[in-house]
Amino acid sequence: MQVPLWFALIVVGYLGVKLIRPPAWLVAVLLLGGFLLADSVLAPAIDNFLK
Repeated sequence: MQVPLWFALIVVGYLGVKLIRPPAWLVAVLLLGGFLLADSVLAPAIDNFLK
């Protein structure tokens, strides 16, 4: 079964927020940090690390 990445991220994010209840600032920092890292010079290094 193949699930689109965006759908899997939404499901995991929703369950994480519902079950763990992290503070809103932590969710915002993680989202913003991930967005900024994805467009940085570190993106190829992170991509190679995750493969």
